[in-house]
Amino acid sequence: MLLHIPAVFTKSEVQALRQELDAADWSDGRATVGPQGAQVKRNLQLRADSALAQRLGEVVRQRVQQHPMFFAAALPLRMLPPLFNRYEGGGHYGMHVDGSVMLHSGHPQPLRSDVSSTLFLSEPDEYDGGELIVADTYGEHEVKLPAGDLIVYPASSLHSVQPVTRGARVASFFWTQSMVRDAWRRSMLFELDQSIQKLRTRLGDDDDVKSLTHHYHNLLRAWAET
Repeated sequence: MLLHIPAVFTKSEVQALRQELDAADWSDGRATVGPQGAQVKRNLQLRADSALAQRLGEVVRQRVQQHPMFFAAALPLRMLPPLFNRYEGGGHYGMHVDGSVMLHSGHPQPLRSDVSSTLFLSEPDEYDGGELIVADTYGEHEVKLPAGDLIVYPASSLHSVQPVTRGARVASFFWTQSMVRDAWRRSMLFELDQSIQKLRTRLGDDDDVKSLTHHYHNLLRAWAET
């Protein structure tokens, strides 16, 4: 499931984040991947152990985890601290798949990467290129969102970032281990949850809405890993 969640951060909030990020010291992004990834990765990243990355990452983490649509889609069990990257001057990331199991110095337990997320922090007209390409069974999907918007997709997807030929593409990105490992089951639960919310708005908590809610929670109970 490829899900666009709009306006996770307001324009003024994005501007405040960008003021700090634009003044930051960026490092070569190839230092964070293995030999295979380094062959196709050309970008800059904020060092994960820097005070700025940790502080701004916590701002992103708290906001995202409190967002009802993100929770419904990802069903998060654990989440790695958000990171920050920057593409400019032809920077790109060729087609690749994210690592299946990830480690972080602040997290003693390995995290299985079920869900990938990118929070766009540059407006589309600030840069040329830089589209996130996500491939699935229906083909390749091109994503270039307004600043403050979030894209969520299965971490098992092949994806890439197109070369940035003008300006700079700044984003935050992170991975989530879901309570529901299987992407198809997560997608079905999300669609059921959204249907329940719409019906509840129209009908209130009538018997049919209660019945669907009952089935939702029993499916989640059967599939959840905690």
